[in-house]
Parts: sequence; C-alpha cells; structure tokens
Amino acid sequence: MANRSVTGEGTSSSPWQLKTPPGSAEYQAWRDPDADPPALVVQVGKTQLRYQLRCIDDLHAMLRAHGDWMALGSADEQKPAAEGTVEAWGRSAANPVKGWYGLKKGLRGRFGMYVPPVLEALGLAEVEHLPKNNRMRAR
Repeated sequence: MANRSVTGEGTSSSPWQLKTPPGSAEYQAWRDPDADPPALVVQVGKTQLRYQLRCIDDLHAMLRAHGDWMALGSADEQKPAAEGTVEAWGRSAANPVKGWYGLKKGLRGRFGMYVPPVLEALGLAEVEHLPKNNRMRAR
C-alpha cells in the first residue's frame, strides 16, 4: 500500500490529479458544490462521470462502521456488482441515498474505481494499490 502524493485542490480550476487503485489510469476529480445536486466530478479522458458529492462523507461513515477492509469491486453500470463491495454499496437501496450515487444514466458505475482514491487523497481512507482485487478501509 502506497500513500500517494496528490496534487490539486479539488476544484474545477485545480482538480485533484489521481490514479486508479491499480495505477493503470490517471484521472482528475473535483467538487462541484453549486451543481444540482452537488457533485463529485470525475474526468477520465473525454468522459465525465458525476457522483453525488455526499458520497465522500457517506462512504467514509460506512467504512468506519464496517471497521475492516472492504473490497472495491469496481464494475460498469451494466454489470452486476459483487456483494459486499464498495461498488455494490454505491448502488444499493440500503445506502443513505437509497440507490445509485452516480448521476448520469449509463455512467453511474465504477464508483469503486474512482471514489476511493478521492477519500485517500483527503486522508479519510487507506486504499490498496495492487494489480487486482484492491480493498479500502477508513482512517
């Protein structure tokens, strides 16, 4: 597990420069508190994904309650998420928003790929950086 140094302030003019947990792709992320609803924006190449901004606090609270490592389980929206993973929680009717944190149909998945590094950058979580099957836990 590496504690990666992150540049950027998490704003649209100075986004966080992040890498996916396996380190295979770079992307940018920033908070857009003025969006309706407020959003965490993830820019991967030309593709922009948006998640409800509250996902940062909600995921951190869930991980603290969980108390141990949790598999990320990233999956596209069209594929089922493995039970007990961060990805499954990010689309579950049992989470605080009662469903998907992703805001744009067709691009609501990959919660377990792009949101955990944001929590890591904020010092809220530890994230593994292995080639596959990464996990995270609250700090």
